[in-house]
Amino acid sequence: MRVDQWLSLLIIALMMGAFVWGRYRYDVVAVSSLLVAVIAGIVPAKIAFSGFSDDIVIIVGSALIVSAAISRSGIMDLALRRFSPERRGPRMQLIILVAIVAALSAFVKNIGALAIMIPVAVQMARKSRVSPSMFLMPMSFASLLGGLMTQIGTSPNIIVSRVREEITGQPFTMFDYTPVGLALSVAGIVFLGLFYKLLPERSRVETSMDEAVAIKNYTTEAKVITPSGAIGRSVSWLQKPAGGDAMVTAIIGGSGQRRTPLPDTVLKDGDLLIIEGEQSALDKIVSEAKLQLSDRKHESEMRQDISSVEAIVGEHSRLIGVSAKDVSLFHNTGLNLLAVSRRDRRFTERLGEIKIRNGDVVVLQGDLQKLPDLLREWGCLPLVERDLKLGNARNGMIPVMILLATMAATAFGGIPVATAFFAAAFLMVMTGSIPLREVYHHLDAPILIMLAALIPISDSLRTTGTTDIIADLLSRTAEMLPPFGALALILVAAMAVTPFLNNAATVLVMAPIAATFAAKLGYRPDAFLMAVAIGAGCDFLTPIGHQCNTLVMAPGGYRFGDYARLGLPLSLIVVLVSVPALLAVWPI
Repeated sequence: MRVDQWLSLLIIALMMGAFVWGRYRYDVVAVSSLLVAVIAGIVPAKIAFSGFSDDIVIIVGSALIVSAAISRSGIMDLALRRFSPERRGPRMQLIILVAIVAALSAFVKNIGALAIMIPVAVQMARKSRVSPSMFLMPMSFASLLGGLMTQIGTSPNIIVSRVREEITGQPFTMFDYTPVGLALSVAGIVFLGLFYKLLPERSRVETSMDEAVAIKNYTTEAKVITPSGAIGRSVSWLQKPAGGDAMVTAIIGGSGQRRTPLPDTVLKDGDLLIIEGEQSALDKIVSEAKLQLSDRKHESEMRQDISSVEAIVGEHSRLIGVSAKDVSLFHNTGLNLLAVSRRDRRFTERLGEIKIRNGDVVVLQGDLQKLPDLLREWGCLPLVERDLKLGNARNGMIPVMILLATMAATAFGGIPVATAFFAAAFLMVMTGSIPLREVYHHLDAPILIMLAALIPISDSLRTTGTTDIIADLLSRTAEMLPPFGALALILVAAMAVTPFLNNAATVLVMAPIAATFAAKLGYRPDAFLMAVAIGAGCDFLTPIGHQCNTLVMAPGGYRFGDYARLGLPLSLIVVLVSVPALLAVWPI
């Protein structure tokens, strides 16, 4: 081997060791490795930053925005209640999630199937009071397994079909992959449902900060108006979406009379409701029952300039001792008072009549450009930035329709995944499904930087000719093995190469090797090509071999080494199930 080939292997080995060690953040390790590779001459300086334009970076970044828009739409709240998490334990929730993701991944790109289900998993985890890390990595693995079931589920299947056509003149068909892929998906779901505890519980720093400032006793008021679905319904029906985290404390009729908010009290058109609870629970009640949170409208509301913020009333605030009604808060400042929280106090009076005190926490809605100055003027200190939905407009089914159209386009329209998801993210912003001000907040820069830095480093294996040496070694080894051993070797080799190349590049490198194996040994190429597709589609050991694994790394709070804990035994199961299944379905 030449010096540059040894250097390429050494840099990648040291980089992987640093990832597993976890002493430094993954993006720092990746960027450091790229710089070392450039200095060593392994990666030419002129292509050092080519990774930033790679499809994988575009796909992951776009999918993060799409997933955030889906979560913000409120549609996932409806889906969450369909699963009835209060009647199922976390293990059953996990099985449901991985089964749904696997099934979706068979007919749409696995990255799309995972993106649409991540918000469901996060909300389900919060509801069940478990870490999202319990669900997200198993879902990513399930998306990889589900993608093996059809030709369109994952890129390696499409490429292998093309290679087979070049070799035999006949490509694989849509469901040629299904028998083996289905067996692997079932085995994987069973394994993930039984052994998910191999995965350590992780949590994001942002999550813990959010919990630290969580306020559970906000009081707001909302009006029942046509066409609200709450008209003629009971109080218990109205409170159900909140899952016990919010309750109606008072009902004021249209003529001013008060009614006791018993569970079976029927709501009428024009009723004014005083509701207490967590802001997210209040938002669910208001948005899903189509209640009117405030009848004061901003002229700029259609321009997405309106936002809500939590703030603490300071000791010198001009609001102390007065109510929003007393100072005509909206007419004088344009601020809407949406909710108030005071320690150990439950309010039953109307929101605008509550006398504000020092230390009260308020939710104020107003023009985003003017909010900082207005808060400072009125002596209110904003709380740590959080995903505050109460009082923010959302577009319901629009983001879901955009995502469905995107997945259909990638499956049947021949549009590249990167182009389709980039367009979907753009449409999410243009339709107001996610405000422009929030877009860059959801782009996880460390993940994207890591991917962009790793791509040219991984490609150095090919450009230095290291992959050719590995291919020759595998060829000579396989000639000494029985049929099932040669097939297993190809499968394991494809799984081993995938973390360093992307899965499509793995197929392009390994498929010709597999076809050469078959020809030299006198076997049919079908099983070997299928083995390459399975191996390239099953990277369970790292977050960098497939974009699905990368996508869940940040929201799950995972470390680099966490993937092997659950992924290594799952990889072994894939090998044990795949080899006999391939030999049965594709005799050699």
